[in-house]
Amino acid sequence: MPASPSPGTPWYREPWPWLLASGPAVAVVAGLITLAIAVESDDGLVADDYYKRGLAVNQVLSRDAQARRLGLRAAVSFSAMRVRIVLEGALEPPPELRLRLIHPTRSGKDQSLKLRAIAPGVYEGTPAPLEGEMRRMVLEDAQASWRLAGTWSGRQEAVALGTAR
Repeated sequence: MPASPSPGTPWYREPWPWLLASGPAVAVVAGLITLAIAVESDDGLVADDYYKRGLAVNQVLSRDAQARRLGLRAAVSFSAMRVRIVLEGALEPPPELRLRLIHPTRSGKDQSLKLRAIAPGVYEGTPAPLEGEMRRMVLEDAQASWRLAGTWSGRQEAVALGTAR
């Protein structure tokens, strides 16, 4: 038979109350850590206007088809703090382009760049630091009449954007 505690031993000197209280204490600490992570890394809504975006799919497909009809291709190169795009196939190169760099999970890290023509068919712009993370790229003219899309891994120096034939 185990030895019973002496009548003069205070409760806090016994191991059993501490062992029993440790489970709920660990759960409370884990909950506070989870709360801190959730507050610090707010992902935001995926899309608050998802219905309108769903209806706009046909417009996006028609813009892809227009890029195919024009035979557009683009070479995107990344260097220190610069993005350079060489656009081929357009009848007349527009004066500026828009490049959207879309983070796959966090809309707060998305970027939209206006690229200015520095030569016929050659455009440059300066993005915010990209942290070497993967991005979906969407290149379009200022009127959004066509678009080219692709994926950048975050480590590539150059990416080719074109239309699937």
